[in-house]
Amino acid sequence: MAKSARVLILGIGNTLLTDEAVGVRAVEALLDAYDLPSGVQAVDAGTSSMDMLDAIADVDLLVVLDALKAGKPLGTLVRLSGDEVPVFFRKKLSPHQVGLSDVLASLEFAGCRPKDMVVIGVEAENFGLGLEMTPAIAARVPEMVALLAGELASRGIGLLQKRKAA
Repeated sequence: MAKSARVLILGIGNTLLTDEAVGVRAVEALLDAYDLPSGVQAVDAGTSSMDMLDAIADVDLLVVLDALKAGKPLGTLVRLSGDEVPVFFRKKLSPHQVGLSDVLASLEFAGCRPKDMVVIGVEAENFGLGLEMTPAIAARVPEMVALLAGELASRGIGLLQKRKAA
């Protein structure tokens, strides 16, 4: 991927619905651990996918971090890319995904869909009211961030680890 590539990382989720917050928490963990290089932006998109229409248009790579209900064992990390992503969003796997599928469809119709897309998610089951994720899902956040860092590295985009204060 070219050095001038535009990369957008979206953490999607509702922080009021326990495990639904995992995408948002993964973006927070990413920003706590790494400085992002020029051209890479990470955003807590919450549940407002339609508000992200302009930001997503024509990016070279869109990475979505999210909680999933894909019929896998609890806590399973899932990675989808390329043509798998639109198929993934045809099924409603979490409450906000209809919005993201609408955004992707709108961008495709307008001819400005992201050039490449990756979804990194974790199979979750508790979407009840609550501010804390279940321990099984919270434990997967660092692995989601590591998978994301590896995804970017495989495309020639290195993340700079932040120095810890002594």
